Amino acid sequence: MSHEPNDVQFNVNGEALAGWWFQPELAVRTPCPCIVMAHGLGGTRDAGLEPYARAFAAAGFAVLLFDYRCFGASEGQPRQLVSVRHQLVDWQGAIDFARQQPGIDPERIALWGSSFSGGHVLVAAARDGSVAAVSAQGPMVDGLAAVFNVVSYAGIGGIVRLSTLALRDQFQALVGGAPLYAPIVGQPGETAAMATADAYDGYRAIAPPDWRNELAARLALQLPLYRPVRSARELPCPALIQVCGRDSVAPPEAAEKAARKAGARAELRRYDDLGHFDIYVGDGFDRSSSDQIDFFQRHLLP
Repeated sequence: MSHEPNDVQFNVNGEALAGWWFQPELAVRTPCPCIVMAHGLGGTRDAGLEPYARAFAAAGFAVLLFDYRCFGASEGQPRQLVSVRHQLVDWQGAIDFARQQPGIDPERIALWGSSFSGGHVLVAAARDGSVAAVSAQGPMVDGLAAVFNVVSYAGIGGIVRLSTLALRDQFQALVGGAPLYAPIVGQPGETAAMATADAYDGYRAIAPPDWRNELAARLALQLPLYRPVRSARELPCPALIQVCGRDSVAPPEAAEKAARKAGARAELRRYDDLGHFDIYVGDGFDRSSSDQIDFFQRHLLP
């Protein structure tokens, strides 16, 4: 892309959220479509998502790539707090901001999510009701299935340790104390939100040097109750659901179930040779982004 992204801010419930705005490189009719993007669990906009944003802009789309409150360059306290409810509100704020920008067609707003945000985009699109297209890459669409997945590789002991830390963190929050943090990724056997064989090296491969490998542990109490798969039937638009066959973090079966629930609105793409983090880099990135551009061009460009 020939132009660097512009720094932008938008307000959500009194917090300034930071984003990058990418202008489309190709000449397209105006007003033009816009793709709204955010990262997965504990991720920031500079953790492997910029190549996707640049590829979309080069293909003729405006792009808004933003950080959730409490993460990256966005405001919000305490830092590193993942709140499903707040992040979904942040998504709606980003959608509203994109719709209001000059030269943007408010009826051609698309959502792009990956991993944890791959579930968010299904819920956000269903709630908004007017989103034109959704792309969910390696999505975490069923928190209960994700918990059982943790049991499969960390055992009951791993869940007990993480849950105990989560309960202590929640108690700290209730009495006004500082958060207790858990690593986002760890090595197998460590207490972390993700501790599969490929999680630590995979996340580190896309994260910037100053990325904080921690989140408030209370998320573990929310996770089993968060099931974006339930929103699949309510999608108002076409959805591309990309499943990594060797995904050790987001159960592929749950993503396939979401595609079935979405019915004719869903396009399912399987990458049987890719793990959860392989899709962000190298050949995985080339294949996933190419399929996404094809999907967005078919559904967003006249």
